[in-house]
Amino acid sequence: MFGKHIKHTMYKKVLRKKSISKILADAEAGYDDGHGGSLKKVLGVKDLTAFGIAAIIGAGVFSSIGKACFDGGPGVVFLYLFTAVACGFAALCYAEFASTVPVSGSAYTYSYVAFGEIFAWMIGWDLLMEYSIGNIAVAISWSDYFTRLTAGFGFKIPEWLTMDYSSAKAGFQEASALIASGTSQTALESGLLDKFLAFSTAPIIGGFHIIMDLPALFIVVIITAVVFIGIKESRTATNYMVGFKLLIIFLVIVLGGFYINPDNWTPFSPNGFTGILKGVSAVFFAYIGFDAISTTAEECKDPQRDLPRAMIYSLIICTILYVLLALVLTGVLNYKMLNVGDPLALIFDERGLKWVAIIISVSAVVATASVLLVFQMGQPRIWMSMSRDGLLPKIFSSIHKKYGTPWFSTLLTGFVVGIPALFLNLDVVISLTSIGTLFAFVLVSAGVLVLNQLKNKPESKFKVPYINGKYIVPILVIGCFVAIQYYLPDYYGSILTLEFFPMVLFFIAIIIIAVLTYLKNFSLIPVLGFTSCFYLMAQESHTNWFRFLIWLAIGLVIYFLYGIRKSKLNI
Repeated sequence: MFGKHIKHTMYKKVLRKKSISKILADAEAGYDDGHGGSLKKVLGVKDLTAFGIAAIIGAGVFSSIGKACFDGGPGVVFLYLFTAVACGFAALCYAEFASTVPVSGSAYTYSYVAFGEIFAWMIGWDLLMEYSIGNIAVAISWSDYFTRLTAGFGFKIPEWLTMDYSSAKAGFQEASALIASGTSQTALESGLLDKFLAFSTAPIIGGFHIIMDLPALFIVVIITAVVFIGIKESRTATNYMVGFKLLIIFLVIVLGGFYINPDNWTPFSPNGFTGILKGVSAVFFAYIGFDAISTTAEECKDPQRDLPRAMIYSLIICTILYVLLALVLTGVLNYKMLNVGDPLALIFDERGLKWVAIIISVSAVVATASVLLVFQMGQPRIWMSMSRDGLLPKIFSSIHKKYGTPWFSTLLTGFVVGIPALFLNLDVVISLTSIGTLFAFVLVSAGVLVLNQLKNKPESKFKVPYINGKYIVPILVIGCFVAIQYYLPDYYGSILTLEFFPMVLFFIAIIIIAVLTYLKNFSLIPVLGFTSCFYLMAQESHTNWFRFLIWLAIGLVIYFLYGIRKSKLNI
């Protein structure tokens, strides 16, 4: 009996929920950590839309779009449209939550309301991974553009100060093998030569080559200082950067349009559906801006009205720009030439327009800086929300009396991002970001289904349009299984392997959601958001899933050692 009582008590603790009325009352009263100060309400719908565009249009336009075009050809526009639809379903769910629960915390706060404390902790922990690793990736990407730009103006930063140790060492070994086989150093590809020189010219202390990405740390320090000083300053900086960035993209689309050769669009999907799907992670990574918007809810003038509008506006604007850019890139050059880090500059370089290429390189530096700014704002506000709930120490929610920002969380974010950016390899840090974001989207989509079942739910200014999925969802799921059996008859015989583990989870999830939709008359759009985002998650490799699950396990250990005992819901 005693053991059963402990289990029941533990079960109740980890699944305890925060009521929406309590959250709204705390926010209305200016709830803080007791150190004084509150967040400043200065953001309007234009500012929020600018934040969304700043987050969405960054490295996805200036770098990864080239690789996506290379894999999928002109048909990559279908991937951008499909990803936009999947994100659109999730964005509508975010919008309803943001309108119903207009406080900082994003998916963390929404999960606390819908599922309970342990799920809120897991998504909060997941978002910390998403923002930290995403920020590190963006900082490293900014460093690459900045280094290339300064070299173009005749200022060469020493190679050993522009990259990570593992990349330099691997490049040195590859280059040394080529040189030993008779290749001259001057004949080496420029990127490989940079790595060779970085390792061979780096200072050596105790037999260890000192190699670091100094520009990556530099931009993190600058952005952290802007975010620390205040939301108004961040807003102004973002608005200017977004304006400049959109001007450059407009230039690329209009000027590039004059050089389009329609023959380059044939065949439209040279590598088929498989080739198009190869770019899922890179394309999806570029669509996560509206998640960062929702973390600024307490700094909005009218969050229930403006947040939903800004999320949808930014998603529509960015999708149109992505599709137009992909068509211009694949129209000006053959898709086989676009597997480069600077595809927008390349198409004008190939046409002899060097001045345009230089302008684009400058705009790439601005674009990636604006992405970093938005996500450096988002992470401290997640920490702040978790601290307010007692799941992290009080200092994480301490608001600066002068600047009105979560000062400790902001500085810690700068440290957590800046130091790893000095030494980590881009390939190592990028893979976990997409799966972490998709996990948040899956929970938010499912959370709206739970939210709609709550009694006495506060009235929201925005609701996801209700379409009864009672029959539609089961028919779609059955049709999916039948179509797979018809077109891929050997598929089911191969899924019981480690490699197909994510797809097995997906199939189990859609069967469960189809049954629940039939029994409970779930709304169609949140179900489609849940299903499409879970499918994109299932396209990640099984090794990436294992890394993700290990990260969540570490988070659960911290929760049971600290959060469950210190939670404000214990009071």
